[in-house]
Amino acid sequence: MYDVAVVGAGPAGSAAAGACAEAGLSVVCIEEHATPGFPAQCAGLLSSAAFAECRVSERPVLNRVTGARIVSDLGSHLEFDAGTTKAYVVDRTALDAEMAAAAASAGAVFWPKTTVTGMAGGHLSTCGAFGRREVEARMVIAADGPRGGIARMLGMKRSPYYLSGIQAEVPLSCEQHLVEIHPDAAPQFFGWVIPCGEGRARVGLCGLRDVKQDFFRFASPYLRGCTHLVTGTIPLGPMPQTYGQRTLFVGDAAGFPKPTSGGGVYTGVRSARHAASVAVAACDADDFSDESLSAYERLWTDDFGRELSLGMRFWRLRQDLSAEDIDRLLTTLSDPAIRDQIIRYGDMDRPGVLARRLMRNPRFLLSVSAIAGTSIRAFLKDLIS
Repeated sequence: MYDVAVVGAGPAGSAAAGACAEAGLSVVCIEEHATPGFPAQCAGLLSSAAFAECRVSERPVLNRVTGARIVSDLGSHLEFDAGTTKAYVVDRTALDAEMAAAAASAGAVFWPKTTVTGMAGGHLSTCGAFGRREVEARMVIAADGPRGGIARMLGMKRSPYYLSGIQAEVPLSCEQHLVEIHPDAAPQFFGWVIPCGEGRARVGLCGLRDVKQDFFRFASPYLRGCTHLVTGTIPLGPMPQTYGQRTLFVGDAAGFPKPTSGGGVYTGVRSARHAASVAVAACDADDFSDESLSAYERLWTDDFGRELSLGMRFWRLRQDLSAEDIDRLLTTLSDPAIRDQIIRYGDMDRPGVLARRLMRNPRFLLSVSAIAGTSIRAFLKDLIS
């Protein structure tokens, strides 16, 4: 019997497995693919904080980004450059493999190319490269991604929204230090162009519907010479309850991607470390009750729960913005004083810091009020207070 079974070996799963193993617990990590991180279903843009949380070398780094350019289809654009590294473009396969190797070095046992087919309490049935195997664990950490089966097996409610995404890696000469954001490319989210090394870029978008049509309309000028095409899913909004039945849910499996960017590595790895600390306490006390495991929800809520809640409100408000609204908003944000605030206080992982700063800027408030509907005005009032 293992102390902990981790299902999924992405960044969250490997971080959880490694932290539990380092604390002296016996750990098995079950991964459905032959190697962690492949196929890569991620834009591969990590904030500096997210990259630091992964605790890896710089070998997975393909490019460093210092700023962004936001482009409206109606002609306005906003460009800001901090002049220092704000994000890393990474090879996710290399990053995931390095995190898994670190967890294995700490003592975690990995079962690659293995799928969990059934679960009851701490008993898991698996099938894969090693045939059909049963495993007993005192508790489980579910890191099996947005479409993982553990939540369904346990009858747990899942994230309220799921975005679909498509991304292509293409030959493209572009400024290597700037990411391009195209809000009009996908009406429910946005499109992007991410430079991933000299002469290469990742072009993609996410949305709730009509994603394939939107992608080919947006990306068709870039697709000649495409060498990698991938689809993926991003859950938005945490599960109503992220613990129960001897199980903790982390990362995408819990619905932790940031609604403002879709990125899930930062919140995923941080949630994994919180889950590991609760797992250690539960194993030490031999108490795996829901009351004991509920400490996990308090930990992640205190850490980044408010940012996720704020991000969900931003995302819902974004659904009310027209192309004309976005164009006017970019014109306002291009004001030098406002752009300076973006550079100084912008944070991919904690956008609430910048949002509250902007809400105290009279010019910004006047512009937003001019385009805001009733729901947006109520939101701004809450944010300022």
